[in-house]
Amino acid sequence: MGGFDRGGRGRREPGFEAPRADDLDLRLSPSDRAGGPTAAGRRRAGAKPSSAKAAKPSAAKAPRRAAGPERGPGRRPPSRGGGRRGGRPRRRRSLIGSLFYSTVVLGIWALIAVAGIVAYHATQLPPIDQLEVPKRPPNIAILAADGTLLANRGETGGSNVPYEELPDYLPQAFVAIEDRRFFSHWGIDPQGVARAIVTNLRGDSGLHGGSTLTQQLAKNLFLTQERTISRKIQEAILALWLERTYAKAEILELYMNRVYFGAGAYGVEAAARRYFDKSARDVSLSEAAMLAGLVQQPSRLAPTRNLSGARARAELVLRAMREEGMIGETQLATALARPAAAARPKGNGTANYAADYVMDVLDDFIGTVETDIVVMTTIDPRIQSAAEEALDAELAAEGERYGVAQGAVVSMRPDGAIVALVGGRDYAASQFNRATQARRQPGSAFKPFVYLAALEAGLTPDTIRVDQPVRIGNWEPENYSRDFRGPVPLREALALSLNTIAAQLAAEVGPREVVRTAQRLGVASPMESNASIALGTSEVTPLELTGAYAAFANGGEGVIPYVISEIHSADGPILYRRGAVGLGRVVEPRHVAMMNAMMRETLTIGTGRRAELPGWEAAGKTGTSQNFRDAWFVGYTGALVTGVWVGNDDGTPTRRASGGNLPVAIWSRTMSAALGPETPVALPGGGWQAPQELFPGVPVAGGPPAPLANENSDWQRPTEPGFIERIFGIY
Repeated sequence: MGGFDRGGRGRREPGFEAPRADDLDLRLSPSDRAGGPTAAGRRRAGAKPSSAKAAKPSAAKAPRRAAGPERGPGRRPPSRGGGRRGGRPRRRRSLIGSLFYSTVVLGIWALIAVAGIVAYHATQLPPIDQLEVPKRPPNIAILAADGTLLANRGETGGSNVPYEELPDYLPQAFVAIEDRRFFSHWGIDPQGVARAIVTNLRGDSGLHGGSTLTQQLAKNLFLTQERTISRKIQEAILALWLERTYAKAEILELYMNRVYFGAGAYGVEAAARRYFDKSARDVSLSEAAMLAGLVQQPSRLAPTRNLSGARARAELVLRAMREEGMIGETQLATALARPAAAARPKGNGTANYAADYVMDVLDDFIGTVETDIVVMTTIDPRIQSAAEEALDAELAAEGERYGVAQGAVVSMRPDGAIVALVGGRDYAASQFNRATQARRQPGSAFKPFVYLAALEAGLTPDTIRVDQPVRIGNWEPENYSRDFRGPVPLREALALSLNTIAAQLAAEVGPREVVRTAQRLGVASPMESNASIALGTSEVTPLELTGAYAAFANGGEGVIPYVISEIHSADGPILYRRGAVGLGRVVEPRHVAMMNAMMRETLTIGTGRRAELPGWEAAGKTGTSQNFRDAWFVGYTGALVTGVWVGNDDGTPTRRASGGNLPVAIWSRTMSAALGPETPVALPGGGWQAPQELFPGVPVAGGPPAPLANENSDWQRPTEPGFIERIFGIY
């Protein structure tokens, strides 16, 4: 390509020869800039018109310019900033402007960072559209036969109470002390957060989070209790979701029914029952203020352990309510003058043993509990209190003397309905239920099953057996008195609890038959069918032994002891109702009459003669195990059967505690109190009468002429009876 020399020297043709050194000018002039300088620009910059030499293009630049776009000589170059050469000077910002600019930039980046952090933590939660409030753990309300509450069971310890059923000042108390702007914020309270930050920076009394009630609820429903920034962020996200999904009243209801109040109480109903022995529906203003004050530090402020601290906190709540206009001056003054106090527990809390037993058997009736239910029981609060007081009073008075630390009492109606169940002296001290779980040797309290087996084999209460040394294999049983009475009728042998006679009878009928008899009447514990079974060496529980005696009290029907009469859901539908359930007839009426006649003599001439129950026909049997480790008395009337056990949990021997002393005293106090208001009824059978005399002064033999022979028995008779003895059954 050709070109023109801008210096006016004519056309020059391009060539390939190397340029001369004096032709090379690599300096940039204003004209070399894009668009070239304007005249005004040249004047402002003080530039002189280009010389011919300056305008002379170099061989090296010609091709570069030719490759670029054409630039008009009067075109203004775009601004590149305020450089010193050919540009506009940069304007400096003020200090305030710079700070504002920096703040805006930093704020934008901070918002981006916060959004990123929130988004990250949101991904650690379930999708918002799939969130739902976790189902509240079901509560099991256990009621006595008269409808009064025995106990609440379940994780919460109390039922759910609807918001509209609570007095207005109860939710107001929570709002006043925990979140005064609850009804105006949208789940997060910026003022509260700022205040918490300032408080934390000052280092005042621990770490504060500025959480709203909604945030606290979110934490309780969805998160753990750890206090980390991550958890606070998730808490805030969930609080926003709760506020968007539920009304304020619904959030308050959820909060009050889920928050922890100490002493194992979750929810305001459980707390009101625990601390004030009343429903949350019935709490006073001062009690409501105390409940609201507990949620900050429930373990430290529980009124059962720190009443002064709980009252001080309640006063703060009341004054906050006044400041917010929730209560008037008169209400404030009245509440301050009558501060709340924790209710004193009634007795030793032994009704909880009955409640525990309900929980042990509940699955057998309705399976897994998935909603709030109400369990109606057969427990009679009056008899339960009588049994508890009798056990506690007698052990307090005589327990140390006899070396006895524990005891159990079971009372039931003759049909097996349990009306009292005391599993120990003090439930708070020990929750081990000795009435249903402790298997102990019953001693002579097991002998009625031996005698019943003998009666069913053909003997009678007047059958004579000789109280004398007996040897069965390598075993030689001895009487408690260590002496022998010679020939005695069975009714006297049972009343006096003669071991040698019981051993002879068990050997005659066979130990296996004794075991089968006890099982038929309801003893379910494993039993060894050996010779010593006659003296009660196989262990049983107080509940099953008392239940087995019920057959004597009701005329021969076997019973299955029960404590649950009905179960229904909290909203009404019946889930279970007990029908006629039993073991059927297990003892013939004539044998019931014989056994009742024999065991009545235990309370008149025998080991239980210290039992006192004026106006009632009563029968029973004492029992003392080896080395005085266990002492028993199981007795009954036509209206009530009660079994008593005393001893030590570790099995250490007592100081000669026997069935005839401590157990009889506890039984008498329990039965007298329980049967006092009731009309006496006779024992079944009408009282067994001995046959008339065959000859004057010679009674008719009540049993067979000789003892029963058991081919599997190794019982040895010391002497053979003569003809007269065989005829009249005096052996």
